[in-house]
Amino acid sequence: MEGSVRKKGESWYYCFDLGMVEGKRKRIERKGGRTKKEALTALREAMREFEKCGSVIEESNLSVSDYFDYWYKEYALINCKYNTQLAYKRVIDNHIKPNLGIYKLKSITPGVLQEFLNKKYLNGFSKNTLSGFYGVLSGAFRSAVHPYELIKENPMTYVHMPKMQNTKKNKEDLKIISIEDYKRIIERFPEGSNFYIPIQISFYTGLRAAETCGMTWDCVDLENMKITVDKIIYKEDVWCFGTPKTESSERTIEMGETLTNILKKHKESQEKNIIKYGTHYANENYIYKERNRTYTNTDLLSTRENGELISTESLKYLSRVINYELGIKYSFHSFRHTHATMFLESDSDYKDIQFRLGHSKLSTTMDTYSHVTKKMRQSSINKFENHLSDMLK
Repeated sequence: MEGSVRKKGESWYYCFDLGMVEGKRKRIERKGGRTKKEALTALREAMREFEKCGSVIEESNLSVSDYFDYWYKEYALINCKYNTQLAYKRVIDNHIKPNLGIYKLKSITPGVLQEFLNKKYLNGFSKNTLSGFYGVLSGAFRSAVHPYELIKENPMTYVHMPKMQNTKKNKEDLKIISIEDYKRIIERFPEGSNFYIPIQISFYTGLRAAETCGMTWDCVDLENMKITVDKIIYKEDVWCFGTPKTESSERTIEMGETLTNILKKHKESQEKNIIKYGTHYANENYIYKERNRTYTNTDLLSTRENGELISTESLKYLSRVINYELGIKYSFHSFRHTHATMFLESDSDYKDIQFRLGHSKLSTTMDTYSHVTKKMRQSSINKFENHLSDMLK
């Protein structure tokens, strides 16, 4: 491949053939400098990059704001789950654009990005939130290098997460529900009430709110006392199903006799209500796009008497009543934390509870429920003492 240089006005330009494109010979010509020597140097560099990459990368004049709009459309909307799309959109619109949007994509530096994260840290944002910022920035700038070829290097390569102070969670932080408070909640929402079933499912299995409200009868094995999590429920324009939070969130876990009997009784009651309401029983379609399936209200576990869905939005009313009427510090996630804590305090292994909760990493389980460790250590030394005492008799 050969190239050439020529003078045009006060500047020198270089050009070379790119080859045949759609049956036509294509050439590229760019400004090389103010002298012939500068143009020849630019020609050699351009030809070297072309031979190496198959194209000449020209850093983009896009703004960071415009690029993130492009990245969101071309990557997030195509590759990410709906809830992830919403989370990325919030980060982009509320944080990245206001703080970084005015910069040129090719001009953004690691120093500017590091300062952005440091300021967010100093403003009190949590480790998880900062990780979200870091993840969106890293992924988007990585795509700008490849496959989009808008910049030559990812500036996030040199940016580090601010070092967070190691604050351990305790029971108060996690809003663990005591047995006494659980009994008060069940007295307020007894068997037959709208929220009785979602409360029991989450309390006895540790399922998340979207997993609980999205549970269908085809995922419940009453004979073998098992329950399968293979979807969550969320709202686009209407309520629909999607895949769980992570791959490890898809799981089949055992139920105890208590929950099994509760669900058996609930199934019988629901079947009677379907007959009782007849054509007035709720009959909406809930699409599960990823699995090409459609469910109706008769498939759902968490419903009102007339079959209407008990959704994650409905659970906000439950939270208001428990917090303000009963005076109990609570969110629906409290049942998940309570289940995990009781499970661990009953000498269960961390790996078992990791699987039950659907955590992808054991460290997540151990960090979240570190408050249980002290009690478990004390239990272990007591067992050791008792064993040693028996041996020394």
